[in-house]
Amino acid sequence: MLDRRSLLTILLMGLVTFLTRISGYLALRNRNLSGRALAVLEAVPGCVFISVIAPAFVSDQPADWLALGITVLAATRLPILPPVLIAIVSACVLLYLVGGLGGR
Repeated sequence: MLDRRSLLTILLMGLVTFLTRISGYLALRNRNLSGRALAVLEAVPGCVFISVIAPAFVSDQPADWLALGITVLAATRLPILPPVLIAIVSACVLLYLVGGLGGR
């Protein structure tokens, strides 16, 4: 089971992501953007996703490495939301199965 800090972190990350997306829509809804600006905005979700999973690259937990591999595989084949959910679920399940969930 997730501890309260982890659950709160996940919920706050979701809230910040939602607020970022909706504020961008509200700020830019009546403007015409150039092709270059649109390309930058399309790259933003991938950058946010990488910043969320980047700490797993320096982890010493085998479960984190396995979850990272699963997430990268999912991210190469699916749009942005399913890999985020897959990352969270796979990290929790693998930490529980491989060990380390209670040992941190």
